[in-house]
This record gives sequence, C-alpha cells and structure tokens, in this order.
Amino acid sequence: MPHHKSAKKRVRQTETRTLRNKIKTTQARGVEKKLMEFVAAGDKENAASILSKAQSLFAKLAKNGVIKPNTAARKASRLAKSVSKV
Repeated sequence: MPHHKSAKKRVRQTETRTLRNKIKTTQARGVEKKLMEFVAAGDKENAASILSKAQSLFAKLAKNGVIKPNTAARKASRLAKSVSKV
C-alpha cells in the first residue's frame, strides 16, 4: 500500500482510468461482434452502417491510448474487408 499522499492519489487515478478503459474496450468488442453477426447474416446495409461506427470507435480508442494505433488500424481494416466481401 502507498504511504505518500501523491502515491495514494496515483492509485485512485489508476483505478478510475482502468475502469474507464475497460468500459470502452468492452463497448468496442460489442460493436465488433454485432458487425460480424450482420456480415454472417449477409446484411450489407446494416453492416456498412455499423462499420463506420466501429472505425470511429477504434480511432478514438487509439487516440486516447486505450489501444495501440496499429491495433486499431488492423481491426478497422479487417472489419472493412469482411464487409466488402458480403
């Protein structure tokens, strides 16, 4: 356990950020899963609309440092590729 006041604050900040990042990554996985369901069903219109939301979400996560930029680009690219195949 931290003894200094500043160290205690860092622990509180880390817990807050970890929770915030976990919520965002869970949301991203949900959007990705929904998109893949539309792709599997062959519903290109809904998949295309969700794709733009997913790409935006991945870009925001990368910008805020929740995920690495290359990871965001890779995921967005793979999702776009799967939608184009439908």
